[in-house]
Amino acid sequence: MRRRQLLTTTAALAPLAATPAPAVALAPSARRPRTETGGTVVRTGFESLRDSGYAALTGQRVGVISNPTGVDRELTHIVDVMAGDGRVDIQAVFGPEHGFRGTSQAGEGEDFFTDPRTGLPVYNAYNDVAAMEQLFDEVGLDTVVFDIQDVGARFYTYIWTMYQALEAAARLGLRFVVLDRPNPLSGREAYGPVLHAENASFVGLKPIAQQHGMTVGELARLFNDEFVPDATAGRRAELRVERMTGWRREQRFTETGLPWVPPSPNMPTPHTAGLYVGTALFEASALSEGRGTTLPFQLIGAPGIDHRWQEVLSQHALPGVLFREAYFVPAFSKWAEEACGGVEVQVSDPDAFDPILTALTMITEQWRYFPEYRWRGQDGGSSFWIDKLSGDTRVRLAIEEGMDADGIAAIWQEDLAAFRRLRRRYLLY
Repeated sequence: MRRRQLLTTTAALAPLAATPAPAVALAPSARRPRTETGGTVVRTGFESLRDSGYAALTGQRVGVISNPTGVDRELTHIVDVMAGDGRVDIQAVFGPEHGFRGTSQAGEGEDFFTDPRTGLPVYNAYNDVAAMEQLFDEVGLDTVVFDIQDVGARFYTYIWTMYQALEAAARLGLRFVVLDRPNPLSGREAYGPVLHAENASFVGLKPIAQQHGMTVGELARLFNDEFVPDATAGRRAELRVERMTGWRREQRFTETGLPWVPPSPNMPTPHTAGLYVGTALFEASALSEGRGTTLPFQLIGAPGIDHRWQEVLSQHALPGVLFREAYFVPAFSKWAEEACGGVEVQVSDPDAFDPILTALTMITEQWRYFPEYRWRGQDGGSSFWIDKLSGDTRVRLAIEEGMDADGIAAIWQEDLAAFRRLRRRYLLY
């Protein structure tokens, strides 16, 4: 069982129609915080929706897909706000990976529970499109609302929960409303390999770039037009994106003035997200990617790795990044309770830093100096997790053949150029 003690649970599926417990709607603060550079803060899609008097949800039976990141700027969850507002008829809440209230670790959702604050039923929406469609239908929804902070990487699963929900909504003829939030890596451009169909999994269901450079609202537009019809006999969801105001594509999250809530247990800061889009590739290797430490995706290593890795990486003089020789003991995950040697990745210039090229350089040099650490297998050893994460089997083969990072990056440029052209059609900002 994956229930967590802090949640009120039930022994069996509760009635689909639940009466919310009384909740207090918190009025938005009159304060208007400003960014560290003095500019006006970004206003999220939820703020646009609230300012409209929830016009897009009027007269609708609403289901909300969200997690702990779905908060207003006073850090009150939008479900708590709307459940206490008579203008929104929320019927149910659906949690992605890690759950609605965030009590589960990687690869897990939360079992059904009744939310103790609002009295709403909360269902597990993690990686089961058929169950999601059935629940939407049985609950009797008219509109599905999606509000989750993404981190900008193809293999972060929340965007695929959104895709599956769009697919279910299209089949059922439901409205779908995305409350947009910033891409914390900025939205300047897309980078990295594009997923090939044979490597599709829940860390990448459709052909988008590893660093997609889009907001969730923009991705929803792309998904709904390009991919959903292929799975639904040509149907699309009735999609609406509640846009942000004040966001510029070149902005990183720290420049938005918005509060950061960790989207998952190992994503504590926006800085982590900037590394994750590259160094998460180490999840596919025998090395620790820093889970179980205070610096996930920043500390990379394994037992027996020594100073040579840091020295050769520093010789590359990669833009915007420095490498510190580091030693650490993960509390859990790979190499738990064992002393590991490796590097700490320090970003010195976020604008110059290329997380994907950096991670590939790290991997190619690790294979050269510490070849005993290879890929993690999958499906009984018949496939490799790296192929799912990179999305392109040619990346793994090139690493195994000893190609350098620049040569590997050349492999995907044609695919990336095509995705960039497609992406431009769906940008909102």
